[in-house]
Amino acid sequence: MDILKLVRLVFDWRVILDILLIAAALFLLYRTLQRLGAWKIVAGIFLAIAIFVVANILDLRGIRWLYSNLSQVALIGLIVIFQPEIRKVFERAASFRGRGRGKDYTGLLNVIVDTAFSLAQQRRGAIFVVPGKEPVERWLSGGVDLNATPTFPLIMSIFDPNSPGHDGALIIDGGRLTQFGVRLPLSKTGKLSDEFGTRHHAAMGLSEVSDSLVVVVSEERGAITTFHGGKAHRVNDRNDLATRLIDHWETIAFHGIEVPRGIQTRELVSQISLSLVVALVFWSTVILGQMEIREKAFNVPVEYIGIPKHLALAGDKPTEIKLHLTGPKSRLDAITPASLSTKINLSKALAGRQVFVVSRDNVLLPRSVKLVGASPPNIAVSLEEIVETEVAVQPQLVGTLPKGLELVSVTIKPKELKVLAPAGEMQHKIYLMTSPVYLESIKEDTKLLKKIVAPPNVQPADKEWPDVEVLITVKPRP
Repeated sequence: MDILKLVRLVFDWRVILDILLIAAALFLLYRTLQRLGAWKIVAGIFLAIAIFVVANILDLRGIRWLYSNLSQVALIGLIVIFQPEIRKVFERAASFRGRGRGKDYTGLLNVIVDTAFSLAQQRRGAIFVVPGKEPVERWLSGGVDLNATPTFPLIMSIFDPNSPGHDGALIIDGGRLTQFGVRLPLSKTGKLSDEFGTRHHAAMGLSEVSDSLVVVVSEERGAITTFHGGKAHRVNDRNDLATRLIDHWETIAFHGIEVPRGIQTRELVSQISLSLVVALVFWSTVILGQMEIREKAFNVPVEYIGIPKHLALAGDKPTEIKLHLTGPKSRLDAITPASLSTKINLSKALAGRQVFVVSRDNVLLPRSVKLVGASPPNIAVSLEEIVETEVAVQPQLVGTLPKGLELVSVTIKPKELKVLAPAGEMQHKIYLMTSPVYLESIKEDTKLLKKIVAPPNVQPADKEWPDVEVLITVKPRP
């Protein structure tokens, strides 16, 4: 494909939309995997894709055969391995609706900030979970339902070292304290060092699988850390914590596509640009590779249709032909010999020898696939007039009579039948045979109804062959 044609193709609005959608999916996938830290598996997948692209460009048939036969199994394996991540991608893609800030936004902000810094000053550990747009219930376990108004004394009592639920998390949702003593999933990415305790690893784990904001108060260091989007941020002062809570609530209240927070504009632009480049490379290598025009040959059967009632095919006729097709690689790869046939229409044929040129009209081909030639290019057949005549019916006797019996006579009714046959067949003696009569089963005079077995070019004058009566007469041997 020349450069000018490629440029015209890329600037088609459908192609642009295709590339933009692929880039958006790649960007969303990148952001999710970056947060979840599943890069070792992803690196292996990209390596496999790179090998496939190279094999596709260089036409390495062995590698392509392996990929085509193992791709379905590998796809199922990837779905199983990345089930949480795939679910996360779709959840983020569909997170358009927020739940609002709640009526006590200002009061709730002051309560959280005051209790967090008071707990830090007293070196008492605590975890506050403020859910985002995505539901978090499936990531939580244990806990006690509360549904209470947030107050400073209540939260301080929940995280009292003597309280049975002080080691768990407090869920703050919709301006209410909904649960306490809740267990969170531990981080699986290994982003945090071992110096952080279970609270921090649990907070990181929930932030990796949801868009919740988690605030952790460390009892060892008296420090406050927030976790969001799989990233940890050390809180410097009260204003810092208040700002992060406000930003989180504004994100929840926003009815639209969420733009990732905490990311520099230059980094965001570079990630979007990289997604577009990867999408363009993918489209140009895989999609254009599939659109590459190639030629391929197929051996297909020949089918004769529309034979006039007064004519019949006679003599040898081609039953198979080789078709040479050209078209996009993806279209040719999808064609199988079983899906093709060459139909020769004889509806306007005359008696005698006829020659038909094989063209696209004789072959039903997929879109964008063309017929460039056939071997042989022509199909020659002979047709003969069909005449009506009477033909004798012969019994088809199989085996011998039982010991002690001999055959007296075999009588067939009717003895002759009217048939339609090509005129050329009349030069030879034509017989009709009955279906087999097995003499071993005959022990006395027997009357049987039998079917007619006719030569290929002989047809009944009526719509179908009638059954004939076969009378077998036997007597004892002297």
